[in-house]
Amino acid sequence: MELPADVPRHPRDASHLDRFHGLPVFEFPQAGDARPLPLPEDPSSVAWCLRTGEGADDEDTDAYWNRFLATVPLGEIRALVVGGPWYGFEGPGMPEEVVALSDRLTGLEALFLGDVEMEESEVSWIEQSDLSPVLEAYPRLRELGVRGGNGLEFPTLRHEGLRTLRFESGGLPGQVVRDVAASDLPGLDLLEMWLGVEDYGGDTTVADLLPLLTGDRLPALRHLGLQNSLLQDDIAAAVAQAPVVARLESLRLSMGALGDEGAEALLRGQPLTHLRYLDLHHHYLSDAMMLRVWDALEPAGVRVDLSGQQEEDDWDDEPVRYTAVAE
Repeated sequence: MELPADVPRHPRDASHLDRFHGLPVFEFPQAGDARPLPLPEDPSSVAWCLRTGEGADDEDTDAYWNRFLATVPLGEIRALVVGGPWYGFEGPGMPEEVVALSDRLTGLEALFLGDVEMEESEVSWIEQSDLSPVLEAYPRLRELGVRGGNGLEFPTLRHEGLRTLRFESGGLPGQVVRDVAASDLPGLDLLEMWLGVEDYGGDTTVADLLPLLTGDRLPALRHLGLQNSLLQDDIAAAVAQAPVVARLESLRLSMGALGDEGAEALLRGQPLTHLRYLDLHHHYLSDAMMLRVWDALEPAGVRVDLSGQQEEDDWDDEPVRYTAVAE
């Protein structure tokens, strides 16, 4: 589905990024590649991706990293994407390196930590860490994306530069949600959270989300995603009455177990016709409810994504729903 031009575009699954911060992703060539480096003429025109590939040992990784530092003019880098082996089952190792380079990565605007896809590591295996040193080292950082929830911390903080904050997880810790809600992020325009399931650490409750839904701590918020949850019906009911919705341009309640009950709450709640985009993809709505949502919003100019209609499974004669991303 084509989005309005001014609505931010983000990945719909946990695959490798091909664009980040509005830039094409360029993977820095492997350390063992003897060919001349085909580097972009303008280092600021791409999002630089660091990924050594399958089978790289510690020596290969060190050579790759050192080659990157010696070859690329770090001061001209605007966006950086970090994949394996720094992220994945073996644990995080890059935040400290990025923090240590803050005096050289002087133009860094965007950072993505954990660009690892399923063939390399399940999302639930990706190890993260405390993000506050990164944000403290880069007060002008505008965009931060993180994949994986194990060990993830976002202590309550103030950051005036951040405009986009995204968490991709099969189980986002509730403490992270509460700390984001308590943080002072006056410039944040987009917040997206893949909440996940309890089996993989996703213990966020609707009560944890309520401070976000008032909008008091996020005065600039215009794009909100609360996604990938089994609680999607309850989240939709809370969003339907949330003060922050009146000033949103896009709303994402996708990737989860949204059913007719949640969609009914949205239709009976405050008007949504001011939205430019409503993302409900990967849902459990009936055909009749899908038609009702379209009829209520599409004529008003709202782009509604209802792709990926799911069917409930039966487990011991009990209906079962799934999120798009879990393990």
